Amino acid sequence: MNNNNQTNRLIKWLVIVLDFVILWCILWITLDLFPGYERWDEEKRMIFWLLCTISLLLAETRFSTRIHLRQVGAGDMLKRTTMLVATYTLLAYLLLRAIRFMERVGWRFVIIGIGLLAVLLLARFVERWVLKSFRKAGYNTRYITLVGNDIALQELSNKLIGNPTYGYRICKRFENAEDFLNENENGIHKLGDELYLCVPRSEQQVIERISWLCDRRMIKFYYLPPTNESLNLQSIFIDNIEVFASYVSPLEEPLNRLIKRVCDIVISIIALLFTALLFPVIAIAIQIQSPGPLLFRQRRTGMDGMEFWCLKFRSMHVNTDSDLVQATKNDPRKFPFGNFMRRTNIDELPQFWNVLRGDMSIVGPRPHMLAHTEHYTELIGKYMVRHFVKPGITGWAQVTGFRGETSELWQMEGRVERDIYYIQHWSIWLDFRIIWMTLKTCFNTDKNAY
Repeated sequence: MNNNNQTNRLIKWLVIVLDFVILWCILWITLDLFPGYERWDEEKRMIFWLLCTISLLLAETRFSTRIHLRQVGAGDMLKRTTMLVATYTLLAYLLLRAIRFMERVGWRFVIIGIGLLAVLLLARFVERWVLKSFRKAGYNTRYITLVGNDIALQELSNKLIGNPTYGYRICKRFENAEDFLNENENGIHKLGDELYLCVPRSEQQVIERISWLCDRRMIKFYYLPPTNESLNLQSIFIDNIEVFASYVSPLEEPLNRLIKRVCDIVISIIALLFTALLFPVIAIAIQIQSPGPLLFRQRRTGMDGMEFWCLKFRSMHVNTDSDLVQATKNDPRKFPFGNFMRRTNIDELPQFWNVLRGDMSIVGPRPHMLAHTEHYTELIGKYMVRHFVKPGITGWAQVTGFRGETSELWQMEGRVERDIYYIQHWSIWLDFRIIWMTLKTCFNTDKNAY
C-alpha cells in the first residue's frame, strides 16, 4: 500500500503556488488601470510587488488551503479563502505604511482584495472538482482496515467507500477483534493508512492493544462505539470535567451571538436600502390585483417559544384561513403577482425589519404559524429544539430541499432535523453559504417555492 501523505502535500503546495500566480496576474492587470501607476519608478514598483508577495506568503502560513483533505466542505473553503484574502490585504497595507510608502494605496487594495477573493473562490471550486475527479479515477487513494461487525461500522464504510471522490479503498476487513489480533500482533500484514475499530467499550484492553499496534505501525486509529452504545449526546467541559448534553450550539457563546447580530443588522440595512425603490412598485401591483393591506402580519413562534408578529408582503387575497392552512402549489388564494413574489422570495423583504427589531435573524429555522407549532409539538419529539435560536428569513432546511408545504409528516421531520443540524453546526461562514444559496433561488426558482 502506498502512503498518500506526500501526494497530499504536493497537491497542497501546487494550490499555494497557483494562489501566488493568481495574485501576480491580478496585480499585473489592475495596477496598470490605476491612475498614477505609470509614474512609479522601477524601485517603487519592485517594493510594492515584493511586499504584496511577502504578505500573501505570511497569510498562507495561517490560512493556506485544506482542499487536499478528504472531506472538506464548501463552507470551510469559503471561510479559509476569505480569511486568507483579508489577512493578505491588511498585512500588505500595514507593511507599505510601515516603510512610509509615499503613495495612496488603500483604495487600490480594496479593489485588489475583491478581485483576488472572487478569482480564488472560483479557483478553489475548480481545484476541488479536479481533485475529486482525480480520486474518482483511482489516484491519491487511501486504504483502510475495518475491525468489527456492528451496523455502525457498516454505515461508516458505506459513506467512505460509497463516494469514490473521497478516495478510500478497503484494505482488509475483520469480523471481530480477536481474529485481527491473532493475525496481526506478530505478523507483517499491511493494514493500509487508517484503521476503524468497532467493539463494545467494555473491551478496553482490546481497544488499547489495537491502538498500540496502530501507533507502532504509523496507522491512524479510530474508535467507533457500537450502535447499542452510541449516545446521541455531545461532549462539553465544565472546567476540566467532561459532561454530555443533548444539544450544544456555538451560538451559546456571547461573542458568536454578537458577531451574528452585527451581521444581521448590517445586511438588513443594506438589503432595505437596495430594495427600497421596489416597495412602491410592489405596493401598486398588490393593490391592482388584490385590494387590501400591503403587509401580511401573522403571529409566529420565535426564540424560546415566544410569539412575535412576522411581516411579509401580502401574496394572497384576504382570507380567514391564513392562520391555519399552508399555501399549496395551486392555492386559489394566491393572486398572480403574489405567486411571483413567493417564487422569487420578494414577499419576505419586510422581514428585514423583523431582523432589525431583533425578532428574527437573517439565517435560522423558519418561524411557523402558532397552529403548526402546537400541532407538530405533539408529533415530533424534537420539534421545539429549533426554537433555541432566533428564527430566520432563510435557513439550512430551506436551501437543502425542505422549503414550502409540509403536507406529510416526514417533510416536517426532515425540516426539523436540518434546523437542529444548523443550530449545532453554526458558523458565520455557514450563514454566508446559506445566504448565497438563497440568492441563487431568486434566479433559479426552487420547485418547492409556492
